[in-house]
Amino acid sequence: MKRIFTFTAIALCAVAAFLCAGASASAAEEFNVWPGVAPGEKEDAVKPTYEYWKPEKKTTDSLMIVCPGGAYMGLAYAHEGEKIAQYFNSKGVSVVVLKYRVPRREGIPKHMAAWQDAQRCVRVVRSRAKEWGIDPNKIGIMGFSAGGHLTLMTSTTSQTNSYEPVDEIDKLPCNVNFAAPVYPAYVLEDGADGPNTGKGNDSTMVGDFAFDEKTPPMCLIHGDADGYSPMGSVAVYSKLRKMNIPAELHIYAKVNHGFGGNPTDDHVGDWLNRVYAWMKVVGF
Repeated sequence: MKRIFTFTAIALCAVAAFLCAGASASAAEEFNVWPGVAPGEKEDAVKPTYEYWKPEKKTTDSLMIVCPGGAYMGLAYAHEGEKIAQYFNSKGVSVVVLKYRVPRREGIPKHMAAWQDAQRCVRVVRSRAKEWGIDPNKIGIMGFSAGGHLTLMTSTTSQTNSYEPVDEIDKLPCNVNFAAPVYPAYVLEDGADGPNTGKGNDSTMVGDFAFDEKTPPMCLIHGDADGYSPMGSVAVYSKLRKMNIPAELHIYAKVNHGFGGNPTDDHVGDWLNRVYAWMKVVGF
């Protein structure tokens, strides 16, 4: 019962964050992810969108796609979308914030609609590379909590199509070139749909991720006190290491879930600087 209450509370907070998102001012252009109705949706369904955040002075031809968290029930847009875009813009990095479909759709895996949106978004971004002055081979993805799970789905399983092609853009590859999962949820079997029941210490990874030949370098960020166990990030790091894929892992002591949008200059608040430094080290 305790686990159910905790998960429900997190989901309700996510929905509240989603409802409040409209009040946040955005310095970005917003576009539809799909040319028509998204896969499996009806005509009157809310359409997923992406925001293009252009820095005043670009310092790199890389672009970061950002996926806010929210338990696949809502989107923590202001906390894990807008603030993150503003940070990377301040460093001269172009950003796309993906507003993928929530809440979870009945009858399909919790992440399926969001994964379809993410794969499509990567292709759309790649199609606009020349227009935006970015390198189509320098597209990264970052996500938080459920968005961290979505980041792993997008970066490890790009050779598996989540939807049928709808236009010429879908002929483009949907692999990303670097990834930063931040306190990813639902990575281990004992927390496949909520906080980890056994702290993740003796659990195996879920079967969601393919870890295919296009899996990119990653920088993983987590808190040691997180109920969505940091052992999920450890498991991903271990897998990447065995595949000889460059990876970096930061686990912060005495830190819980949801710290993403509060950058400071000390301890965990410095995590965004760690990701940015890693991006430069690996060539992005």
